[in-house]
Amino acid sequence: MINFQYLRTSSAKSAIALLLKDKNAKFLAGGTNLIDLMKRGVTAPEKLIDINHVPLKQIEQVGSKIHIGALATNTAVAEHALIKEKLPLLSWALQAGASAQLRNVATVGGNMMQRTRCGYFYDTEMPCNKRQPGSGCGAMEGFNRMHAIFGTSEKCIAVHPSDMCVALAALDAEVVLANHKGERKIAFRDFHRLAGDTPQLDNNLKTDEMIIRLEIPVSNLAKNYHYLKVRDRASYAFALVSVAAAFELNNNKITDVRLAMGGVAHKPWRLTASEDFLKGKEASLSNFEKAAELAMKGAKGFGENNFKLKLAPNTIIEALNLAKSKA
Repeated sequence: MINFQYLRTSSAKSAIALLLKDKNAKFLAGGTNLIDLMKRGVTAPEKLIDINHVPLKQIEQVGSKIHIGALATNTAVAEHALIKEKLPLLSWALQAGASAQLRNVATVGGNMMQRTRCGYFYDTEMPCNKRQPGSGCGAMEGFNRMHAIFGTSEKCIAVHPSDMCVALAALDAEVVLANHKGERKIAFRDFHRLAGDTPQLDNNLKTDEMIIRLEIPVSNLAKNYHYLKVRDRASYAFALVSVAAAFELNNNKITDVRLAMGGVAHKPWRLTASEDFLKGKEASLSNFEKAAELAMKGAKGFGENNFKLKLAPNTIIEALNLAKSKA
């Protein structure tokens, strides 16, 4: 047992103040990932700041955006009437993740901050540049069936494990962050990072910052949508490949479209080239196939995960077909 200091706070201001005193401290909310990492010896914070009593659990519409507090649970968001009506893609993605028990305690902010489930990252006897920079990437020439095909580097080929984050990337969400100086807002698609030369950094959250809320614009993408998750078993499994697809149709013409993938990169992977191609075109199988082909530009397998080079485009096509069938 590694000793650590446990603190509890009831306001964002005091939580940030405590973090400012010790930037190696960790916020504790649902703890569904952090506690696992501590048990496995992957991380050993000397101080945990319990933020469960901070009032950041709101789910509400403010003007043309839906605001979701960082401490709202995955279950609360997925089952909220406002989310089901205005952001059903997000609800579907959340329900595809983890198990009901975990969703009941896991928070939105924690979901964003969760770390890769790469086996080399979790095994402290193995080399991993994310866990110990400079030690090497065991997955590169090892067991890499679950690993990335986009945006990889020589330092890391791990994938981001979240389902929720794939939908948020597709929905043009924004993240509100705060430190002792005030708040700042960034696009959700810019929150997570590619591994590059610094795979130990999962995101662009600064060491003195706290996630406050998400702001998601309301759009006309609540009718034709689908979140398709391909995995080894029907529940409680991470994605081999997942696709969040949503579009607006007018006489079978696509007037707006959003596409993002999970299980394929170090961050949720937005398919902007495919979106640009589909806008203004008919919602047809041939166009879906072309969009999938465009999405695969730059994809690279590493041996055991080469099957994703075929699975990924097929999943895109199927997700778009299923979204169209909701018409």
